[in-house]
Amino acid sequence: MPIRIYSTLTKTKEVFEPVAPGKVGIYLCGPTVYKESHIGHMVGPVIFDTIKRYLTYSGYQVKWVVNITDVDDKLIAQQHERGIPMAEIAAEMTIDYLNNLRSLGVDQIDEMPRATEHMAGIIDFTRSLIDKGYAYASGGDVFFDVLKDPGYGKLSNRSADEQQGEGGSAGSKKRNPGDFALWKSAKPGEPSWDSPWGKGRPGWHIECSAMSRALLGETFDIHGGGLDLVFPHHENELAQSECCHGKPMVKYWMHNGLLRKNEAAGKIGGRSDREQAGGEAAAATSKMSRSAGAGGLADVIAAQGGERIRFFLLRTHYRSTVVYGDDGLAEAAKSLEAFYRFFERFQEITRQRFFNLPSATTRTAGDFDPAGDPLLSSLHKSRQSFLDKMDDDFNTGGAVADLFDVVRELNKYADQHGLSADSDVKDPKVVTLVRGTKVLKELSSILGLFGSTPPVRGGDGDNLTPKVMQLLIDLRAEARARKDFALGDRIRNGLAEIGVTLEDKKGGGTEWRLGSGT
Repeated sequence: MPIRIYSTLTKTKEVFEPVAPGKVGIYLCGPTVYKESHIGHMVGPVIFDTIKRYLTYSGYQVKWVVNITDVDDKLIAQQHERGIPMAEIAAEMTIDYLNNLRSLGVDQIDEMPRATEHMAGIIDFTRSLIDKGYAYASGGDVFFDVLKDPGYGKLSNRSADEQQGEGGSAGSKKRNPGDFALWKSAKPGEPSWDSPWGKGRPGWHIECSAMSRALLGETFDIHGGGLDLVFPHHENELAQSECCHGKPMVKYWMHNGLLRKNEAAGKIGGRSDREQAGGEAAAATSKMSRSAGAGGLADVIAAQGGERIRFFLLRTHYRSTVVYGDDGLAEAAKSLEAFYRFFERFQEITRQRFFNLPSATTRTAGDFDPAGDPLLSSLHKSRQSFLDKMDDDFNTGGAVADLFDVVRELNKYADQHGLSADSDVKDPKVVTLVRGTKVLKELSSILGLFGSTPPVRGGDGDNLTPKVMQLLIDLRAEARARKDFALGDRIRNGLAEIGVTLEDKKGGGTEWRLGSGT
């Protein structure tokens, strides 16, 4: 079965045929680094990290690019608010973003270009559009003329009249209300770069067109991003790139569903906790954002663990809306316990750690002949089902269900044959269990799961950190109440040494957080 991808442009699933045989170029729109990352920023990276893993496993040579927007109105506003240079803010928030990616096992990115590093290419791109009649300079700004592009709106099914144009002074410089900025003239106190049109900075859309061209070429395979980026960002990228080059920009436009906050997240694998893709406008308007109160991702990761969050995001199809809530994360934790318990059981029986098992890293290497063995025959079918799901538009939700089937079969086999810590590791039944477990290692690695020992966890699968911290805070409060300040200070200082800060509130009570109090 060939790999098929749903294209936002054609609204159909298409057989995947890359521009250059055997090679794949992927561009994913990254964050504007003006504040700390929130969990919504992780949806796309986790999905496309998994997509790259699967394409590599399937034999393709993949180059994955995720850009960093480090010049933008929001960054400039933060510069004025915080009183430090825009570049310093961008560097700080980029580090935060990278740390969060690392915690969630996103390690497949090949290039992370920054807009400020590609200024010459952006200016050259803008000049080309002017020379070809698709853009015009006006009062130090440069705008793309949407009426000059007969195909404008084909990605989002919106007309040029529906383009969201800027108002104010920028609006008065335009030929048409829907024209969008390629270059913005600098205001006093703003970062700026020299250009043929005066000092200024690029518009948002032209940054991605210039960076993707520089790293992946004029036509590349996959452009990804959230549904909220279909219009205007990706529509404008497509328009300016195709007008500049006279050829398609991207073969497959892939858009992931967005994160929606809901207290009633249902059971993993059930229908109550997700919405199927198709309602793009509704999904885009329901997303979580900083303005909606999302944030503090580093704290969420510290409390939940990166693997749990990654699993939570992969349990549904990438085009579905992800419903985020405490119930969903708790259900993810319980589901992961089924695997963690098996890993412990496997080590007891075989004297081998699951995490050290060698396993196939390519599709062809992983295929095997069950030779009539009941366990291996069952696992062979589950493996094929997993691959079929991934071939069908990277259906990670369905693939996760197959992982559960695999671990159930392995546990059932161990039960039926009475395998335990007393078993001889050379027993053919133990050898078969090891062979079958390699299938689990192979498939879970594709999803970026179970690459290392799981975190310390409680019996019910919940993270113990908040409970332990509250216990220490209570013990410190009791010590101080009985004037045992030495013990109170010992608790506080000991936590500080391991990176935990206690903060006593004026109104009473104590809060804790990771990191220093400065």
